[in-house]
Amino acid sequence: MSYCPNTPAEQQEMLAAIGVKSIDDLFAPIPQQLRARSFDLPAGMSEFEMLAKMTALAGSNAQGLVHFIGGGAYDHLIPTAVDHLANRAEFYTAYTPYQPECSQGTLQALFEYQTAICRLTGMEVSNASLYDGGTALAEAALMTLRITGRNRLVVDGGVNPFHRQILETYLEDIDVEIVTIAPRDAACDRAALLGAINDRTAGVLLQTPNFFGTIEELTEIAAAAHAAGALLVASTYPVALGMLAAPATMGADIAVGDGQSLGNPLSFGGPAFGYIATTKKYIRNLPGRIIGETVDREGRRGFVLTLQAREQHIKRHKATSNICSNQSLCALRGLIFLSLLGKEGLAEMARLNRNKAEYAKGLLTKIAGVSLVGSGPTFNEFALRLPKPAAPIVETLLQKGIAAGVPLGEYYPGMENCLVVTVTEKRSREEINLLAKELEVAL
Repeated sequence: MSYCPNTPAEQQEMLAAIGVKSIDDLFAPIPQQLRARSFDLPAGMSEFEMLAKMTALAGSNAQGLVHFIGGGAYDHLIPTAVDHLANRAEFYTAYTPYQPECSQGTLQALFEYQTAICRLTGMEVSNASLYDGGTALAEAALMTLRITGRNRLVVDGGVNPFHRQILETYLEDIDVEIVTIAPRDAACDRAALLGAINDRTAGVLLQTPNFFGTIEELTEIAAAAHAAGALLVASTYPVALGMLAAPATMGADIAVGDGQSLGNPLSFGGPAFGYIATTKKYIRNLPGRIIGETVDREGRRGFVLTLQAREQHIKRHKATSNICSNQSLCALRGLIFLSLLGKEGLAEMARLNRNKAEYAKGLLTKIAGVSLVGSGPTFNEFALRLPKPAAPIVETLLQKGIAAGVPLGEYYPGMENCLVVTVTEKRSREEINLLAKELEVAL
């Protein structure tokens, strides 16, 4: 039983035992602005009272917003079966499957997840997931450094700025040069990027569709990277792969991305999972876990953790990554989602996204003063240039129950009047029409 000092004398006795005179002295190392406003907690509540209060607090959050926001997190339909299966206790409560004899269900599910990611990306091997798309990009960059023995990365500025920030944080204490090529007209500045690739370049990092929604064709860039002895890392939006060329088809050496759009809700920004896949010759450089298929001594099919080059299992300085866990439950949701849709279902979902986005693009660009940024092909996101700064317009539309998009000025100086709009299969014609009507009024 724990001891809780209740009387002033008991509190003073406890404080004296640790060498401080008062509660204020105890919390002195914490800056004033970071301290709790008060330790005078309200009286205890019954379970019913607590639930009623929490429900009231939750009700103060914005409800029923119509989402046209993307930027790496997407509002997609999630079949009910995803929740039903992923919430089964044997999956929901499972942790690391260190004991294969007790974990065959979890191991097989993750093996099938790896298979699904390989089929989606066209790659030969996948690990059993990472934290999110940003860490997957950073881990892929580290792979290129290890494989080539070089210390220079060329990064397209159209890569998600949040992911680029994670990349820079990962590499902060490593002797590596990051060359970021500014985008041009919402697309990769190909001439500048190709000119930046040299014999010191370990990896070239691009995203398709990029942060503006523009679809990038990577074959030429992959060829240039390979000619210089570098590797190409392609960050991809998995739903878009239902209709776009797979990264492997375009010559990518490593494919990464964020799996949130595969059966995981927005949930205020997380959790999600990151995927990473590559060719078989680079398998020993993959971070995290890999699930392998084997047979037991009686010849029966089974699954095990294999090629575990993590710091938990080998010397830290020889580890491929210091990530010691992953997002297995979120990855399982991705597997269930892909299995339920199937190849044709994912393709149909992708077509709905593109067709609805094209309808919205045509409608919004009819508004006076509104135009597209760039002319490249897009999937379900596109950048608009408004006649006024975008951020205040977004705030105005939020009051109307519409989350209109991502203002670009914060991430790309000079694009304060620009806005990225996302249209998924969930958006109806009526909602798109409402966005156009309210945007025109706000302008």
